[in-house]
Amino acid sequence: MRLNFLVLVSLSLLLFSCNNSQPKEGEGYLKVPGGEIWYKVIGTGKKTPIILLHGGPGFPSYSLTPLFELADDRQIIVYDQLSCGRSTNSADTTLMNMESQLKDLKALLSKLKITDFYLYGHSYGTMLAVDYYFKNENLPSALILASPCMSTKIWEQDADTLINSMDTVFSKPLKNFKAGNYIDTSNYSKAIVAYYSSFYNRKMNQYIDSSLARNGQKLYLHMWGKEEFLATGNLKNYNRINDLHKINIPTLLTAGEFDAARPNTVRYYQSLIPNARFSMIANAGHSTMCDNT
Repeated sequence: MRLNFLVLVSLSLLLFSCNNSQPKEGEGYLKVPGGEIWYKVIGTGKKTPIILLHGGPGFPSYSLTPLFELADDRQIIVYDQLSCGRSTNSADTTLMNMESQLKDLKALLSKLKITDFYLYGHSYGTMLAVDYYFKNENLPSALILASPCMSTKIWEQDADTLINSMDTVFSKPLKNFKAGNYIDTSNYSKAIVAYYSSFYNRKMNQYIDSSLARNGQKLYLHMWGKEEFLATGNLKNYNRINDLHKINIPTLLTAGEFDAARPNTVRYYQSLIPNARFSMIANAGHSTMCDNT
């Protein structure tokens, strides 16, 4: 009887130890179809870890670096999607889709043995986060949707609103581009700079520079398109509006004051999700973590 009791105690301690294990701090690579994805574990805190999903598709995780400050009391796990950043620069377009990227995320969680976590997505990363929620059993305890896109059509409509708010010298060449009358003139180049500096990166820094320098251009073009305000890739028909009411975990939605994900639209998304909150980040565009950390 005493032996059985000791065995039971030993097993209980072993299970407790396994359930409370956490991944080792540092960088690593995970082999996936098409190559390897780079990942990094920051911090050793015991609170619920946060998995960070960067945007783009293909705008690597350098831009998320300011969020590493959250690792004071919990682990932060970040990685680069295949075909961008520090991951393998695969040119295989058959892997440039949300289904493949969700498999990579699931494989990373499995490798790191993470079962209790919060899932943070920024921009396109929010699309990944929400689709992960609907397609997997190992669910996050909460979602953080930063500058979300829940409908490509609404994203493009918001872009039209933003373009119309600009001076005519900028709005006209952008409208011509959307209409298929693209001419690479100095006016168009100035308009593109004005658009992104107004609604995306209002403050440039080394993290944005690194993301731009090592972005997955082929991945972005294949999944989204040439510019943010017009989707022509395989995400052009993305729409989760009618599913948002099914999200039954706490959800925080954020948007910058001047965000391409317009605050009014993000408030609308929040109204569709039970137990959701919205917070607007002042003096920030789309890159809220860099514009107003």
